[in-house]
Amino acid sequence: MEIWDAYDIKFNKIEGISLVRGEPVPEGCFHLVSEIIVRHNDGSYLLMQRDGRKHLGGMWEATAGGSALQGESPLDCAIRELQEETGIFSEQLVEIGRVLHYSHKTIYVEYLCHTNVDKNSIVLQEGETIACKWVTGDQLQNMSKSELATQRIQNFIDELNH
Repeated sequence: MEIWDAYDIKFNKIEGISLVRGEPVPEGCFHLVSEIIVRHNDGSYLLMQRDGRKHLGGMWEATAGGSALQGESPLDCAIRELQEETGIFSEQLVEIGRVLHYSHKTIYVEYLCHTNVDKNSIVLQEGETIACKWVTGDQLQNMSKSELATQRIQNFIDELNH
């Protein structure tokens, strides 16, 4: 069972309330998700293809990431998720934005990871991802809704490229 902290709309932790993955999030509560955009020093971005058994299976994601566990900070969550989903370990992540998604009852904290890892060293996470590829910012910007699982990431990529 995965337990999360509850947050209010202003990103304050709500003491005394725990959320459980798979159970409804109470009204007025949000759970925290950290997402990491990985940009190679050559300017390309890492895309991960979702496992076909997952929601939006087969689509490409421009981020690694996931839900913060109870007691975990957004940054600690991002460091953990980045390593779990890509094999990249970095503590040098830069927060680039937050998105409040009302219908998902989620606060997304977005990070950027600059890296010079060997592009062939990416580790796929069993049950999460089935493939990866590196693309240019322009290629990422031009991906369609039928290819890219998280369209809002294109806004961050656009800002990063200017």
